[in-house]
Amino acid sequence: MTAAPPSWLIRLTNLLLDYRRWWLALSILLTAAAWFPASRLQFEQSIESLYAKDNVRLAAWRESKQTFGGDEFVVIAYTDQDLFVPGEDRLTDAARERIEALLKQLERVPGLQKDSFQNLAQALQAPIGRSIIRKLMEGVLVGADGETTAIFCRLEPEGTAKIPRAQTYQLVRDIATAHNPPAAVVGEPVQVHDMFRYVEEDGATLGWASALLLMLVIFILFRSIRWMVLPLIVVQVTLIWTKALLVLSGMQLSMVSSMLNSLVTIIGIATVMHITLRFREHRFTREPVEALRQTMLELTVPIFWTIATTAAGFAAVLTSSIAPVASFGIMMTLATLIVLVTCGLVLPGAILLGESRGIPGRAPAEAQVTRALGHLTVWVEHRPLIVGGVMALFTAICAAGLFRLQVETDFSKNFRANSPIVKSLDLFETRLGGAGTWEVNFPAPQALDAAFLKQVREFAAELRQLEDQKSPGRLTKVIAVTDGLDVLGMLPLSWQISALERMQPDFITSLYNPQQGRMRIMLRARERQPSETKLQLIADVEQAAQKRFPEARATGLFVLLTYLIESLMGDQVSSFVIAAVAIVVLMTIAYRSLALGSILLIPNLFPIVLVIGAMGWIGLPINIATAMIASVSMGLTVDSSIHYLAGYIDARRRRGLSFSAALKETHQGVGLALVFANIALVVGFSVLAMSHFIPLIYFGILVSVAMLGGLLGNLILLPLLLRLVDRK
Repeated sequence: MTAAPPSWLIRLTNLLLDYRRWWLALSILLTAAAWFPASRLQFEQSIESLYAKDNVRLAAWRESKQTFGGDEFVVIAYTDQDLFVPGEDRLTDAARERIEALLKQLERVPGLQKDSFQNLAQALQAPIGRSIIRKLMEGVLVGADGETTAIFCRLEPEGTAKIPRAQTYQLVRDIATAHNPPAAVVGEPVQVHDMFRYVEEDGATLGWASALLLMLVIFILFRSIRWMVLPLIVVQVTLIWTKALLVLSGMQLSMVSSMLNSLVTIIGIATVMHITLRFREHRFTREPVEALRQTMLELTVPIFWTIATTAAGFAAVLTSSIAPVASFGIMMTLATLIVLVTCGLVLPGAILLGESRGIPGRAPAEAQVTRALGHLTVWVEHRPLIVGGVMALFTAICAAGLFRLQVETDFSKNFRANSPIVKSLDLFETRLGGAGTWEVNFPAPQALDAAFLKQVREFAAELRQLEDQKSPGRLTKVIAVTDGLDVLGMLPLSWQISALERMQPDFITSLYNPQQGRMRIMLRARERQPSETKLQLIADVEQAAQKRFPEARATGLFVLLTYLIESLMGDQVSSFVIAAVAIVVLMTIAYRSLALGSILLIPNLFPIVLVIGAMGWIGLPINIATAMIASVSMGLTVDSSIHYLAGYIDARRRRGLSFSAALKETHQGVGLALVFANIALVVGFSVLAMSHFIPLIYFGILVSVAMLGGLLGNLILLPLLLRLVDRK
């Protein structure tokens, strides 16, 4: 016998239905008011923001920027077959003219420090010591091939230039493209900018492409314009309201929270899919208003708990010490709760708009899918040991992949092979000793003396033992202040310093700050190498430095990018545990049963093991977009489990069906909604395969795998677990 719904639920349902036109009108007004502030949501494009404020690596980099003015360079390089006079270390007149002409163009670009350009024409202007200077600058301003040359342009500090850095980079690229021969443009700031640019541009473009594809799939499933548009309305209204609130609170999107649109799409479409199928079921026997009333009475509580647990899962990320990760938790918690508000205010009026009497159509092969779900129920119920054993074995195989996981720190792997940034990196990696610029800095006296410079000279020589142009995992260039001074070794020290400042004005000041009492040695390494290789190289350099200078530290964007994924993953285990505990507590409260609350975790752990294990087995590294996949997967799949459990509880306890009948009905009702939602979302996320930013492609694939894993967990594992705790 069906139990009567609680009185508060009846009153709420009547309130939303009786005043549905007013609620819809209010939603339209709120959306119109939120449109402008939502469009002003900014994208935080800073690597610094992806580290905790107290991170020692970040602190070292900030101190270096303050001490030495930073190493934010834009580097322009090209190959000139007539660069040197044959048999000499002197530039040809034509080569010198090309360099000077390029310099004049670059000097007109706002955002570049014109007095700090480093170039080969200036370095080789002295009539003596050219061979020593050329050797010193090899791998920096000139390649070992004697045909490749580079110009280093220091950027003005962030916020002090007349134009945004994006415009500076574009102007430099325009000059490089027009140059004869065409030049390549690199530099860690440029690479970081391109990463954020691709995420922002692809997020906007592919977001609309994904929405259109989702609409097409939903139309095929229900053959109704109204029911095709409704899920997208819920998603877009939620996004506009969320973004407006974020702008009003002063928050910005970051690399981590750039997946906001995708995750809201998943939550919104899955929620509306359940409403669509339940409304259709009641519409065959009831008038539209009564069908919707009954749908709301049956689904309001399950939807509330799905939203609550999903929000709790994302709120657990607030424990992170990394600001963008914590802000991602705030954004997703807020957006998830707004989905609930949007559904309540928008859907009643939109579904019944114009007193529509239409019924969502049946999907192609829906009858076959329903029968297959029924057969699956019988198969799982009658072969629990076989099914459980197979799932356990499959889980164990996937779990073994966890030990094969690797971290991706090759920055070029974030972009397609034919992108301009990768082509430019190739030139630097093969001809100029690599694109990774970093440093090791240490205390220095306020006045240089022979004894201290001897220590520096010996330390530089020790670092050069780690130098090898051809072997991976080695330094490709070591530059110390003594290298420049030794060119003028016959002169007294004070004369050496004065002469070097005239020959290369920025050389000493970029390596030595007497006021701050710090000196650094600049290092180059290849960007395109595995994480463990880079980490070992950084450790070797720090170990060698700290033997001579205990306060020495390695830093630079090369170091920050190497440790970036480690930083993002730092709090993930604790956040995941908190999310799991929160979900169990909420479900225990909802169903007044610790057993039922606890079993929900297992089908939601399965897709996480599946995704992360698959990454290990196929060699898919953890990158900037997949570092939080475990937390994201938990938030995405738990709502399906709650809908399934709610359907089962309704059939089993409120309507008194047997265990077998309740499972079959839930499989063919809630299970069908899960299948349709997964089909629509997987097809929609396939659009991410077109992204220019490789991590976004991985994210789309892994989220699809997680959703399919959640589907398997809810249709196979959850019935097995219910058999253990609720069969009687």
